[in-house]
Amino acid sequence: MDKSDSAYKTIGEVAKILNLKSNKKGELPTHIIRFWETQFKQIKPKILNSNRRYYDENCINILKKVKFLLKEQGMTINGVKKILNNKKPLKLDEISNQSINANNLRNKLVKISSIIKSLKNNK
Repeated sequence: MDKSDSAYKTIGEVAKILNLKSNKKGELPTHIIRFWETQFKQIKPKILNSNRRYYDENCINILKKVKFLLKEQGMTINGVKKILNNKKPLKLDEISNQSINANNLRNKLVKISSIIKSLKNNK
């Protein structure tokens, strides 16, 4: 029987939800989640009997944002902290729309490259 979406999840279940890659032994990298807890004060799991962590839906959503910003957008921990500390909550779709488009980046790099070539030719 599966848990409902609103039920508390263990750290292993959260690692599966976040699709964190398993190590060579097949173990889920729960240490990443525990590290993120130390870095981002917004992640507050319930710690119950014998220090087991239980995550609610809000914590899981924050972890999804952290993973997206760090792993997919290539942001630094300090950059993610600034976004999470921002008063206005950003949704993942808003963040991806503000990211650099690959075609725009390529066009800008081509322009920069042509400017550099023209400067070299002028010497």
